[in-house]
Amino acid sequence: MTSSPSLMPEPLDVVVVGEALIDIVQSPAGQAEYPGGSPANVAYGLGRLDVKAGLLTAIGKDQRGDAIAAHLHSAGVVLLPGSKSMGKTATATARIAADGSADYTFDIEWALAPLVLPYAPRILHTGSIATFLEPGAGVVRSLLEQAQGGCMVTYDPNIRTDLLGSHHEALSLFEEIVPLTDVVRMSASDAHWLYPGKALEDISSHLLSLGTTLAVMTQGAMGSLMATRHIQLRVPAVPSTVADTIGAGDSYMSALIMGLLLRGSDGLAPTVLERIGTIASMAASITVGRPGANPPTHRELLAGMAR
Repeated sequence: MTSSPSLMPEPLDVVVVGEALIDIVQSPAGQAEYPGGSPANVAYGLGRLDVKAGLLTAIGKDQRGDAIAAHLHSAGVVLLPGSKSMGKTATATARIAADGSADYTFDIEWALAPLVLPYAPRILHTGSIATFLEPGAGVVRSLLEQAQGGCMVTYDPNIRTDLLGSHHEALSLFEEIVPLTDVVRMSASDAHWLYPGKALEDISSHLLSLGTTLAVMTQGAMGSLMATRHIQLRVPAVPSTVADTIGAGDSYMSALIMGLLLRGSDGLAPTVLERIGTIASMAASITVGRPGANPPTHRELLAGMAR
């Protein structure tokens, strides 16, 4: 593997690896553009929560790439060297239905140069298109292999079926990654797409048998399931009036990562999981209450928890 220039100009608590793109949102109110992409949203959400985070991605040296860089910078997120490597910045066109749900079409290429992490952050997060779409997906898996034993690895597959091959191919890729992780967070719809006909409890147990330590299944208004090899517990959702669901899962993921950073010495005890799950649910609730991928600040999250 070829070493790159230093990826991280300063020690970071969390490094996120994955796609950043522009969401072109079409709704009854008109069309608007927002910086997006699941990993970029997670990094931005971490920055808003005052976590020292950096994003390794592949965007263009164009106006949309500049907009993404400025967006990340506004939250204090470091855009890691080598991230402006593409001919153009990817887009995802989201059509918003009356119930606030979003249907996506993508214009994306995903490639990363072979890289060596100069040091291990406390948490390395990846997910979504970046872990399935070659040639970049192979580099992402290599980075996860480098991280083994050096830091916690978190993963959200965030399935985009339009960009995948067959179900068998997608499942095989997913199950190659799970053993390289410590935490897998996925929506119930992703879980049921990958494992049709299976209960979330059984899917969680299967992921734990593959080697991850914590499996988190989110079900929107129905709350979330958090499972380790020893316990399974349900955490209720925080009620919210939905503007749209863009970025809700990513906001949940950001707050989940923050909770894992702050959990102290109590490991994954039931009380710890319940607290982390409640914080993550509050973050998602705040996000769905306003348009676009607009996660809460740390202050907003604390205020929500105090109510």
